[in-house]
Amino acid sequence: MRFGILGPLDVRTDDGTPVDPGGPRPRALLTLLLLDAGRSVSTRRLTDGLYGAEPPVGAANALQSQISRLRRRLAPHAEIEATATGYRAAVAPDTVDSHRFETWSAAGRAALVAGDHGIAAARLREALALWRGPALPDLPDAEAEAARLEELRLAAVQDRIEADLALGGGAELVPELRALLADRPLSERLYGQLMRALHAAGRPAEALTVYEEVRRTLADRLGADPSPELSALHLELLRGEAPERPRLPVQLTRFVGREPELARIAAGLADSRLLTLTGPGGAGKTRLAIEAAQHRPDACFVELAPLTDGSRIPYAVLAALGVREGLRSPAADTTDRLLAALEERELLLVLDNCEHLVEEAARVTALLLAACPGVRVLATSRESLGITGEVLIPVPPLPPEPAVRLFLDRARAVRPGFDGHTRVADICAALDGLPLAIELAAARLRTLTPDELADRLHDRFRLLSRGDRSKAPRHRTLRAVVEWSWGLLDEEERELARRLTVFSGGATLAAVEAVCGLPYPEDVLASLVEKSFLEVSEGRYRMLETIRAFAAESLAGPEDLADAHAGYFLRLAEEAEPHLRGGGQLPWLDLLAAEQADLDAALRHLVRRDTGGALRLMGPLSWFWRLRGVHGERVATARALLAAVGDAPPPGLEEEYVLCAINALSGGGDEPELVARVDAVLDAYRGPLRLPYILVLWAVAAGPRPATDAHALTLAGGSPWARALLDVGLGFRAQFAGRPRESEEYFARALAGYRATGDRWGMANCLDPLGMIAHARGDSERALELLDEGLAHVRALAAPEETADLLRTRATVLLHRGDTAAAETHFEQALALARGAGLPDKVAAARRGLGDAARLSGNPARARVHYETALQECAANWFSVGETVRSLIGLGRAAAAEGHTEEARDWFRQAAELAVEGPGDLELADAAEALASAAGSAERAAVLLGAATGLRGGRTAGDPDVVRVERQARAKLSAEAYDQAFEQGRRQRSAAVSER
Repeated sequence: MRFGILGPLDVRTDDGTPVDPGGPRPRALLTLLLLDAGRSVSTRRLTDGLYGAEPPVGAANALQSQISRLRRRLAPHAEIEATATGYRAAVAPDTVDSHRFETWSAAGRAALVAGDHGIAAARLREALALWRGPALPDLPDAEAEAARLEELRLAAVQDRIEADLALGGGAELVPELRALLADRPLSERLYGQLMRALHAAGRPAEALTVYEEVRRTLADRLGADPSPELSALHLELLRGEAPERPRLPVQLTRFVGREPELARIAAGLADSRLLTLTGPGGAGKTRLAIEAAQHRPDACFVELAPLTDGSRIPYAVLAALGVREGLRSPAADTTDRLLAALEERELLLVLDNCEHLVEEAARVTALLLAACPGVRVLATSRESLGITGEVLIPVPPLPPEPAVRLFLDRARAVRPGFDGHTRVADICAALDGLPLAIELAAARLRTLTPDELADRLHDRFRLLSRGDRSKAPRHRTLRAVVEWSWGLLDEEERELARRLTVFSGGATLAAVEAVCGLPYPEDVLASLVEKSFLEVSEGRYRMLETIRAFAAESLAGPEDLADAHAGYFLRLAEEAEPHLRGGGQLPWLDLLAAEQADLDAALRHLVRRDTGGALRLMGPLSWFWRLRGVHGERVATARALLAAVGDAPPPGLEEEYVLCAINALSGGGDEPELVARVDAVLDAYRGPLRLPYILVLWAVAAGPRPATDAHALTLAGGSPWARALLDVGLGFRAQFAGRPRESEEYFARALAGYRATGDRWGMANCLDPLGMIAHARGDSERALELLDEGLAHVRALAAPEETADLLRTRATVLLHRGDTAAAETHFEQALALARGAGLPDKVAAARRGLGDAARLSGNPARARVHYETALQECAANWFSVGETVRSLIGLGRAAAAEGHTEEARDWFRQAAELAVEGPGDLELADAAEALASAAGSAERAAVLLGAATGLRGGRTAGDPDVVRVERQARAKLSAEAYDQAFEQGRRQRSAAVSER
């Protein structure tokens, strides 16, 4: 599809057929989503955009309804997907005119900078032709975004005029420029362009008159004089000279990305006289400085990289200015001549590559700024100049999206027609988003495939060793770039940089002190940050992977350093473990999440070097993995550790051994020997567990175990957390056995226990079944209250599995209440979470829920697709009796809705036969209710409904499928006959279901 928001919202299919998105609210909603096409937009932002800062009561449900309506309007051409935080328009950004406009106008501007005026003019005209009126008229409260787009439009118009002027335009531009100035009477760039257009049209007197006009306007309205650039243009016209473009290096490639940095530079030059662009080698500081200066007629570019003597800096500046006389005079005289040459001038001096001469560059810059008030300096350096008043603008690696755009742009130069590849984003990420590295990698596509390129990046310095022959040697290869920076460090800085390579995900100061063996490393760390070898954010020091790979090449004693690293993170995990079970768990979870890459690296190292230490580290990590849904290489690492340890646990590490075995289970049900080994270890264990979450993880991994209550009490011990956990297990056992009242008592007692400890995971895992029990009683309001509290807890934990469970339960309640749109949204959110966390059983459950929602809303064909997908998920990745039974029942109900009664009975029979293998009676109860809907007689239907009630231990209120069958059976039987058949089924239970 194609979408237009640069004017009234316009939606069309690829063949040009218009699509009506609906009234004002759907149009505003779609516009909000299209502004971030392909990316998630939070529900809060959508709600604010639709209803303002004070949304009405029920705004969340109204938003879900609007989303559902919009989906139906756009189907099947485009989708709106639910995400963990909101919704996403699943469309490519280039299908939205605003995104195409920004891309095309940026390309036009890049061509303008490179001197390709014809290409620039054509591309800018294409971009401007996309506008059909004011931006975002369907989104009246988006003044800021609309203003931003309008400013970009004006900039594109001015860039197009600039290109036309360079192509010889003159008289034909004058009316357009005067019309633009009527709306923007303070735009000096437009006045300058008008003066140049009049001069080119042979009307120099009018051009000079325009200068007097702008001078009066600025004086009257702002009390200010024209800018130095406009004054210089006026002087040139007085002298009869043709105005010239800035003499900056002409670039041969398009400029990609860096919009935030360009904005910061523009703002900084307006307020400050010294800006320094800092960042690692290869980040693109030089190209960014040229791009920022290219529209300024007063810019002068000075390349310092070839200099080896700081005293030659004044000569280099004089040469760039064109002042050739006296270049052989003494240094002091040269500096005086430079100050004299600039004393009366308005100038932007671009000093490029100051880092190797930073002391002398700082001295010369300070002299110029002090003596020459019209001079501004834009410097590039891997460290700051250290002058008072200096404004630092970091130039970090490119974010993912512009990094990919840069790769594609450069790749097409060597492989025309290259349309991208699934591994391009991974290549850019592996290269840290460094523009130079990305450009070198893209050039290798001339002889390598994207897969071959990605697979060879482990040896990046050899791979990226062929660069532009016209570049200076230090910018020709990736190794040369890093070596240049490395040579600027002293030996203390190099040694700490080498040792920091042991960290995979960055390091805190405490970690650096403990692992690197250097006392008081703060000053050296600060120096490495200043020289762009490290990044620091929120107390964590990070090294780019490219720099890390280079520094690691000369690291002495890497194994000893890795031992210290593993020891530190083992101690950290053991300290965190008890805090993960209680009210203080959130900061400790966040701490472990921040250290996850290094915890994983420490575990891999210990598996090779110290199996006992590896078991001790895997213990606390197991519960962290469970809470955060982070599994990574858990199965492979655990299996390697088990193989190294052997068939029996080391003395004193029985619990850690069991956790390792649990992590080694793939979930495929094909490891009976390992399951039996763990059962034997737990059966022989007599003391209370130090790590009581073993009981949870073992039940999830291997299913309910036949342990006695006495032994379970022994294992749980006396801690409130463990006793509450035991009550949860007993609650589920009673639930599966059809004893809902007893189950509720256990869960309520467990909830009280977990409330006492403050453990959010425990409270949520009680609130979910308690909500289901309340719903089964018919109290859906109470059910939603309980489920909402549980959701608040698991969202605070950022626990994807439990969040998916609670969302799915809440969706079921909403579906039974008739709120199908909200239920569908919940199921979609649960599906996204389950898929992201790699939980196939939860994926299947969410798919089955979407099938129920589609079927109950009158779309059995769509429901069938969801049910079949759920079955495939169960068969391919995970076998869950319960989910398989419910998906088979769903297929039967879909068939019945389409009038295929015999097919429906067949699906229900398959479900009943499989339900016998379930862990309890609940699956069989579901099958009984399904069979009742296809029973040959009302009496048989009543018997099966009674059997379902007997199997569950009570009636289920509110399920529309069950309510419909019961109503139909009662309509055909007398009250006495119905009650008699129902009671017969309740007494016979399983036997009644198996009758044919």
